[in-house]
Amino acid sequence: MDAISTNQQKTRYGFYYYPDTLHYSENNIHAWLPELISLGASWLTLLAPVDRAVPELFIRRIIEAGIQPILHMPLSTHKSGLSEELNLLFNAYAHWGVKYITLFDRPNLLNNWLPSQWAKNNLVDRFLDIFIPIAEDARMAGLIPVFPPLEPGGDYWDTAFLYAALQGIQRRGHTELLDLLVLSAYAWSGNRSPNWGAGGPERWPQTRPYLTPQNSEDQLGFRIFDWYLATCEAATGISRPIILLAAGSLIGNQLDIRSPEVDIHAHTWQNMTIVKLMSEHSQEYDPVSSQVISCNFWVLSATEGDNEINNAWYKPDTSQLPIVSQIKEWVANGGTNPASSKKSIPSSKLNINGSLTISHYLLLPNYEWGTSDMHLEAIRPFIKKYQPTIGFSPVEASHAKRVTVIGGNTSVPESIIDGLLAAGCIVEQISGDGMNIASQMASHNSK
Repeated sequence: MDAISTNQQKTRYGFYYYPDTLHYSENNIHAWLPELISLGASWLTLLAPVDRAVPELFIRRIIEAGIQPILHMPLSTHKSGLSEELNLLFNAYAHWGVKYITLFDRPNLLNNWLPSQWAKNNLVDRFLDIFIPIAEDARMAGLIPVFPPLEPGGDYWDTAFLYAALQGIQRRGHTELLDLLVLSAYAWSGNRSPNWGAGGPERWPQTRPYLTPQNSEDQLGFRIFDWYLATCEAATGISRPIILLAAGSLIGNQLDIRSPEVDIHAHTWQNMTIVKLMSEHSQEYDPVSSQVISCNFWVLSATEGDNEINNAWYKPDTSQLPIVSQIKEWVANGGTNPASSKKSIPSSKLNINGSLTISHYLLLPNYEWGTSDMHLEAIRPFIKKYQPTIGFSPVEASHAKRVTVIGGNTSVPESIIDGLLAAGCIVEQISGDGMNIASQMASHNSK
């Protein structure tokens, strides 16, 4: 082993490595280990091919560096005859030090089945006919089988699918498998508060499959694990740990049409907030259950032309999303707030529903050529008096009680104002040239 240092402190977060199986060479591991360590990663989801092993050297080097690999093997629901080949892979992985292997991917989606199979009755039972023998083989080889992540919501509602599957495993008498099984989830935060759905069905009892009443919340957010853990308890009477196989904020996501889509600023803020939550440093949200073993952010990197290149934290041209430097500074400071993040991570409180509320947000227009000096000079007295959270992110602003928007419709689209109003914000818009803005700000200051 070379001079690369190992993680001294185990964290509960990491990354989904690549959305392909082409980056497992010795050069790859030399390039990525220092980055993963500087980011404080203790976990790494690896997409595992079904016809060959992820190279032993790659896996051993990760483990030696203090990072736990989680293999994700997206097996097909309509192919059989792989048992012998899979057993060879399972035994090799266990011998190399792998613990967790996730079998299949989103079996609650129509496009992961043949249409004729999907249309038949008892879909969950038919999935268990495939899943259980393979999971038992993995268990016998010394691995911990991980139940596949489901599509949040999905063609077959995910919590209903999970409930029926866990009950089915118990009903069939596979108690040793159930006692070892780990759950998994795709925990996308969307353009909602990272606390959306916190507390699960106990806090939001009116929510039903495909029906989330007004003023209620559901599992379609980062807190999906609260709902899966509650589903497991209800289905089996026992608790099981859960892995967030892929998670976090995705650029361009607009799950909630009432709020603006995720921009680069919201992406940084949301993912940094999740890092703090997983590190137990956040007082702004409900704490994350200790049953959540790891949270692996999507996605560390991708190749040029890949559909996920927009969300890759590291780009093929060596550029990086801003969240990379934020986390590195966080880790270097021993888990304290990076100085550069003081404006992008607001100081906030919980409201009665457990959602993040910023008291006052000053939303500035974001021009391609940069920030307007005219605007900055005009708002200076306003900032000194009211000390609002300042930023350029409509998504971040949508979590505020009151939002002061600088700029007219040409610089701040009407759709953003509509989204803020739909999110329940009190919105005040100040427009005009520098002198007019300064005058309106002064009038506001005198109130």
